[in-house]
Amino acid sequence: MTEPEGNSVVGVAPGSGSVVLTYDDGPTPGVTDRLLTVLAEAGATATFFVLVTRAVRSPGLVRDLLEAGHELGLHGRDHRRLTTLDPDVVPALLSEARRALEDLASVPIRWFRPPYGAQDAATWRAARAADLTPVLWSVHCSDWTELPLAERLHGLRAAPLAGQIVLLHDGFADAADGVDDGPPPVLDRCELSSAVLREVGAAGCRARSLGSALETAAAVRRPWFDAG
Repeated sequence: MTEPEGNSVVGVAPGSGSVVLTYDDGPTPGVTDRLLTVLAEAGATATFFVLVTRAVRSPGLVRDLLEAGHELGLHGRDHRRLTTLDPDVVPALLSEARRALEDLASVPIRWFRPPYGAQDAATWRAARAADLTPVLWSVHCSDWTELPLAERLHGLRAAPLAGQIVLLHDGFADAADGVDDGPPPVLDRCELSSAVLREVGAAGCRARSLGSALETAAAVRRPWFDAG
């Protein structure tokens, strides 16, 4: 059966009570390491979608998150929006980034989240050609903007949490990652993650990495096309 174009993981079946935590744009010294402590104290695991530009600068953090039982996914060689690049170069770019991350981490990489969530037919096909499964999200906490903590949690409270994939960040891409998105927001990412974990617990759910959640629940998939 032909896979629908754009088919991407956007959740997991809610019956298992899992909520998938994901972090983008790291690893970041002083942030990722502190988040590992927060997650450990809550008995939670997460999937970290890392940038190769950052992983090569902080290989120890990559090892630490794997040793703590978390999962590694690819966010890109850098943080450039793939939909703005020549489609002919994207397949090789993703294949090379996957190999670089696998060589660094010594684990197979199967998940991919495009920077900014920007995905079109060409970039989706490039990810699949690299044997990567696109993973997007179903709820986020707007942690790339300036907002009070209470407002960041609105999305989590708008619908049942079971089965959701939550987008969070343990970094903020900058010129070293090939982009200029302005100054990073001022926020305590550990405080935000602690608040998210409290919401997950209050909903009677368990925070898990995607791979862990899929041990007991099927993936929810749908086509995702977004300019980001």
